Amino acid sequence: MRDAMLEQVDRQLMSGFRWLRFYPAIEAVYLKEFAAARVRIVHVWAIVGTLIYDMVWVGDATMVPDVLPHLIVARFAIFTPFALLATLAIRKWPSPRNYDILSLCVVVLGALLPMAVAVFSTSPHLFVYQNGNVLVFLFLVIGLRPRFFATLLGLALLVGIQLTTTKLNGTLDAVTYQALISFYGTVSIFLALGAYFQEHSERLNFLNRLRGTLLHQQLEQHSEQDELTGLLNRRSLARIAGAMWTKADSDTSVYAIMLDIDSFKLFNDVHGHIEGDTCIRAVSQCIERTVANQGTTFRFGGEEILVLVSRIEKEEAMALAERIRHAIEAQKIPHSGTSGVVTASLGVAGGLTRHVSLEGLLKLADAALYEAKHLGRNRVALLDSELQSA
Repeated sequence: MRDAMLEQVDRQLMSGFRWLRFYPAIEAVYLKEFAAARVRIVHVWAIVGTLIYDMVWVGDATMVPDVLPHLIVARFAIFTPFALLATLAIRKWPSPRNYDILSLCVVVLGALLPMAVAVFSTSPHLFVYQNGNVLVFLFLVIGLRPRFFATLLGLALLVGIQLTTTKLNGTLDAVTYQALISFYGTVSIFLALGAYFQEHSERLNFLNRLRGTLLHQQLEQHSEQDELTGLLNRRSLARIAGAMWTKADSDTSVYAIMLDIDSFKLFNDVHGHIEGDTCIRAVSQCIERTVANQGTTFRFGGEEILVLVSRIEKEEAMALAERIRHAIEAQKIPHSGTSGVVTASLGVAGGLTRHVSLEGLLKLADAALYEAKHLGRNRVALLDSELQSA
């Protein structure tokens, strides 16, 4: 799945994303990161934006004193509580859609409230006063940064609010009003272009980061994966086993199943090394299917396979080993040995992590494997760390 995602990322980088959309799988990852990034900073912008918005009442008192009481109510009693509630809401229900919606609600309410009150003002400074709403445009694009199409909608709504309320006030002459249309139209176009290139750059950076992460994971996986069988190799054993021995006094049970293909040298001599490799692959895949999520399977060396299982009882470990033995024999891979098909001998060893180390456990499992071979092959033998230490 990781390789498929990496292939999609490479194709996305080659084909581009002019409409600011990725392939569905990549888009889902991007949107998750987008929401997390915005939620991390939303409280900062809420505090900064609200403080600046409320401080503008000083300008209200200077330029539109005739409607100052109503503006104070709009800023402090309506907008401030709404902005705080919106911030809490997006932190509680983080998603790209919720962020876009709440961002638009905040800027639209922030622009609408003072301009709706200013409709009833007779101040000669209204032209200068309404220009202050450019800060709301900038706050949308630079501060909140919703997705591009939400930004376009926000800019359109802000322009509509600005021009409609100014028209309703009726104090500006036709020439000044036309200049206002030209000004806000130009500002919106430039801000929209800026928002587009800003998101495009953000998405491109995301793609490159994602590609780097996937490549790193791929390299890590390949460095810990046996090339022939696809199983984990011995390099990964210490890392995975380390999680099982996290505490020296832990009472976690751990079992190792060490198995060896019976008379494999004879198989190679008769069938050749290419068929020998095919046999090892088939046996390895059989073991991995049988073990499934119960444990972790490693190619330990040559035709030796190791299965490491934790938090199970001795009877369960023996039953798992027996299922593996039976599954290998049931494949009926032809062999010139005694049974006529490929079989395996298995050694099982286990104990509590506070009683046995990984090295000790592997020695016990290897000794149990030797015992299984000594008893006639194609069988399971057990050695228990507690019995050995008694």
